[in-house]
Amino acid sequence: MTANHIDLYDTTLRDGTQREGISYSLDDKLKIAARLDAFGMDYIEGGWPGSNPKDVEFFRRAPSLGLSHAKLAAFGSTRRKGVRPADDANVQALMGAETPVVTLVGKSWALHVVNVLETTAEENLAMIEESVAYCQAQGKEVIYDAEHFFDGYKADAAYALATLAAAARGGAACVVLCDTNGGSLPWEVAEATARVIAHLGGVAVGIHTHDDGGCGVANSLAAVRAGAVQVQGTVNGYGERVANANLCAIIPDLQLKMGYDCLSAEQLRGLTELSRYVAELANLTHDDHLPFVGASAFAHKGGIHVAAMLKDAASYQHIDPAAVGNRQRSVVSELSGRGNLIDKIKQFNLNPESLDVPKVLEQIKQLESQGFTFEGAEASVELMLRRTHPAYVPPFEMTDYWVMVQRRRGRGPIVEATVKVRVGPKIMHTVAEGNGPVNALDAALRQALAGVFPRISGVRLADYKVRILDGENNTAATTRVLIETREGMRRWSTVGASPNIIDASWRALADSMEYALIQ
Repeated sequence: MTANHIDLYDTTLRDGTQREGISYSLDDKLKIAARLDAFGMDYIEGGWPGSNPKDVEFFRRAPSLGLSHAKLAAFGSTRRKGVRPADDANVQALMGAETPVVTLVGKSWALHVVNVLETTAEENLAMIEESVAYCQAQGKEVIYDAEHFFDGYKADAAYALATLAAAARGGAACVVLCDTNGGSLPWEVAEATARVIAHLGGVAVGIHTHDDGGCGVANSLAAVRAGAVQVQGTVNGYGERVANANLCAIIPDLQLKMGYDCLSAEQLRGLTELSRYVAELANLTHDDHLPFVGASAFAHKGGIHVAAMLKDAASYQHIDPAAVGNRQRSVVSELSGRGNLIDKIKQFNLNPESLDVPKVLEQIKQLESQGFTFEGAEASVELMLRRTHPAYVPPFEMTDYWVMVQRRRGRGPIVEATVKVRVGPKIMHTVAEGNGPVNALDAALRQALAGVFPRISGVRLADYKVRILDGENNTAATTRVLIETREGMRRWSTVGASPNIIDASWRALADSMEYALIQ
């Protein structure tokens, strides 16, 4: 540890689970805890053992993880009114979790004391001090979360400060200021944090913010500038309502922008991988537009931008993407210049001297005006480039297809597709049924290619997206189809567009198979 160190307190497994749509299994929670420890988090809040059986079992099994760095914290509330900590079921559940750290949450806002707890201001102060003192006497490191602190501070600063002083008297190792409703602004947080630090003297102060006003990260950074030494948050900002403060933005901001010591450079390079790992276990699509760790965080679309970056990457990037485990990439679209394609050619390990870059650039602009989009279809772009090479021979050539859809009494809808494909000198003519037109085309095409290219059996359609581009034209609207295909761990995307959804699908499907075979 250094004097410049900021403690990272992760509450993904507790506060993060309050996001709508997230429900980790017990095994998921254990896996995430192990990954957070390996990444370098200082504290991992595992859950609230007094609230549900899953969290009780988590803490029972947590010792088997053998955490090498992080301290595991159990979360719970101060004692109830009129009950001693030794007799309070929730406090005793915290003791039963057998963690080195206990995080107690208490009320800072008189509105909550009177209307929610239905007790007196004096009793609330006693609840805080006695609960902290009891847990501290049991050998626990106690972190006190001052719930609704900033709202309470605005309503009655003297009382809000008095609640913190009660926690300090009880022996809290760190007092954390919580912007529970997420509505504070950075200058408000900075002023209040500075006053708390002056009021408490030598007690460590932390910050816990939510993003309801869009300032979760900014508020956390403002508190650190004012003297806070612990930051609480979640991976990807997962949390109740809008979000918790996003540690995937806070950590690199603190370390790379503000010069604080949080992690080693090697650990920081694991940030993008951690972000994607947690999203996968949460069963959520990873947000491409997350700062620092999103796939689009260092993606460049404008031709002028890419041209400048080919000369100096720092011209349009605020950090080196590799510092957080991400990568720079260019996006090909109608806004592209030659530099975008040159950058793609390098990424595809092709030789630009043998390709007709101006021809492909013009082709892209023309096709995008017809409804294609190549931002998410890099395999289609690579094929367009390869096809301009004088020596390129496609593995197959599609000649004809037709699709028949019938509804027969007693059988329901029947879909049959016929394709003609040229492979070398041979014409393959195959027929296949499917549960829909695209499925039938896919089956017929595979049947045509399987005899010559056996590996096609390992290629799978992973996703199929359809977008209607001009809905005002109703059933005559142009349709864009994006197909994602996989083979083992490899994935690639192709695109087609046409007023005819079958034709759009066929173009994307044929590209996906051609791309599979040239790899």
